[in-house]
Amino acid sequence: VQLQASGGGLVPAGGSLRLSCAASRISVRSNDMAWYRQAPGKQRELVAGLTIGGTTNYVDSVKGRFTISRDNAKNTVYLLMNSLKPEDTAVYYCNTRRGQYNWGQGTQVTVSS
Repeated sequence: VQLQASGGGLVPAGGSLRLSCAASRISVRSNDMAWYRQAPGKQRELVAGLTIGGTTNYVDSVKGRFTISRDNAKNTVYLLMNSLKPEDTAVYYCNTRRGQYNWGQGTQVTVSS
């Protein structure tokens, strides 16, 4: 199983990014999927989740700014991030909601103030 996160970068505060997570050997439509992030010196936290049935949930700090979605045909999960803040700076990872697969390198998001 491989979950390849991409789309990160350096953006100014208030900017937007769309992260992508291309999955192989698992189906994103058949798993509860999630985006996580880990900032320097902090524990990894769940940012956004998407259930098989389409229900989404978000950590309070990103509600109203981030949107998780999936494209079943492309077997890809997305995270649209708007109104980015410096505190969103972190390495972002995707995985199942259970976090059962290899985390990989993630994708770095850096928001400048």
